[in-house]
Amino acid sequence: MPLFKHVIELDDGIYEFYCEMHSGTTTEAHVIPSSRIQQDKDEGETSSLAAFKSNYEKLPHYLKSCLDYCYIASENYKDKGEVVRLLLAQGLIPEKPGEIMEDTAENIINELIGLEMLHERYLFNSQIKVSEFYEKSCLVVKVEEQDFVSKAANSPIHAILPLGQDLPPNFKSLLIQSLAIEVYSFRLCRQTICGLQFLLVLCLIGQIAYLPDEVGDLVHLKYLYLACYKMKTLPRTIANLQKLQTLHLTNYSNLFQLPVEILNIKQLRHLLLIDMSTDVVIRIPRGIGTLANLHTCTGVYAGAGIASELSSLTQLRKLDVEVSDDHAGELFASIIKLESLVSLSLTAEHPLNDRLLPELEPFSPPPHLQELILRGGLVEMPNWLPSVENLTILELCYSNLLEEPSSVLQYLPKLKHLTLWEAYKAKLIGKEFCDVGGFPELETLIIASENLVEWTEIVNGAFPSLRYLRFYNCDKLRFLPEGLQNISTIQELYVFYLHGDLARRLNGEENYKIKHISKFHWFEEIF
Repeated sequence: MPLFKHVIELDDGIYEFYCEMHSGTTTEAHVIPSSRIQQDKDEGETSSLAAFKSNYEKLPHYLKSCLDYCYIASENYKDKGEVVRLLLAQGLIPEKPGEIMEDTAENIINELIGLEMLHERYLFNSQIKVSEFYEKSCLVVKVEEQDFVSKAANSPIHAILPLGQDLPPNFKSLLIQSLAIEVYSFRLCRQTICGLQFLLVLCLIGQIAYLPDEVGDLVHLKYLYLACYKMKTLPRTIANLQKLQTLHLTNYSNLFQLPVEILNIKQLRHLLLIDMSTDVVIRIPRGIGTLANLHTCTGVYAGAGIASELSSLTQLRKLDVEVSDDHAGELFASIIKLESLVSLSLTAEHPLNDRLLPELEPFSPPPHLQELILRGGLVEMPNWLPSVENLTILELCYSNLLEEPSSVLQYLPKLKHLTLWEAYKAKLIGKEFCDVGGFPELETLIIASENLVEWTEIVNGAFPSLRYLRFYNCDKLRFLPEGLQNISTIQELYVFYLHGDLARRLNGEENYKIKHISKFHWFEEIF
């Protein structure tokens, strides 16, 4: 069933409302209008649109519903893990005996990617968006407000509201199930938003310093995202949100500690705090080990006895934690016990200030680890790293290594995405960076280095699967490697700061290195 979409365009914002069409309401949207076909002079695109629509109609209902919600949630690229959590909150993921719901959701997303109904890219994490053919295939029907209100009666509504606007007419009469809103009014939050009794997903963005106690009345809420950088505390009534699965706090500066009442939300599966790379930490209360259903725990400071409690979180799949020498031993002992862990981020205290990570040699990673992020200085590469054979994602950030890291990394058999962010202090990268057949599965290589001037050569047969090559903060980079032209798989080259000398070479005598790359772009050209 296609989506109804109602849009209100204002000078400083756009309201967007979505609801599913009732079965039998109309068949008009199931046909590609002839006028659109006549206007479309590209027969290939017309054929693709028809094929997309045909494939959509063949999907089982649960796949259609997931794709429809992916369109609402991610018209532009959105974090894949976040989409998984949203699908769970909407109740769109069928429970399968013996299977974790998050895995079921990811399998659904991967199936839609395989059908080319979703597109995926890696940019510091896996991101997805709906195919451009989705809306063009008339799976979305734009209607006026009166039609929308009449057709949306008793249907779940998903609303996206802009900065600082009053709520539109008829808002309170709609069955709002998902709301993303930029809000600056405590009163609006208390009197209107907290009265939406059917709300499952709430994303609040703005400058409010406090949430009203009435937020505890949203007893059906499963997903709460707060990006309110003036927020000073969370109300104790948050304990009333017994169905809450995801609590995601971001862009905070004044919130120092979560209230102890958070421990009463026993169904909580995903606790996401500030990204550790922002150098700001929110403390979690003692007793975190009682949240036995936690699958994700990010932005955690492991001091004050928290490190030993983490060993009780046996369902944990993803852990992002700040570590220092005084609690490293406890933390490593806990992590070794987390056999379900597939993603681990270890961050030194104040990693941007050249702080070293604790000694990692005594550490042994969990057996199923697929993603590893190390933020902070390393004296040398951990000797156990080559043995993590399931590793698909690796980030080394502010490592400041004196030795070339790729001599170890290029033989990881499943590594798909590698980020080296100020990982290696060198002016030159040579052909030894990757041997013939090195990095056999690598698709994405991201390099950030304020020192890098030249990458001299890539040997023929290196990087056999590379698709995306990206340079950030490499404002001294003047030479791309000879041999880049031999990597036939590469689709995109991105240079954040493009030095004028490099630009002249690539536009002139060295254009042969990149002319086979379909997408070459940059943020800013510098001289």
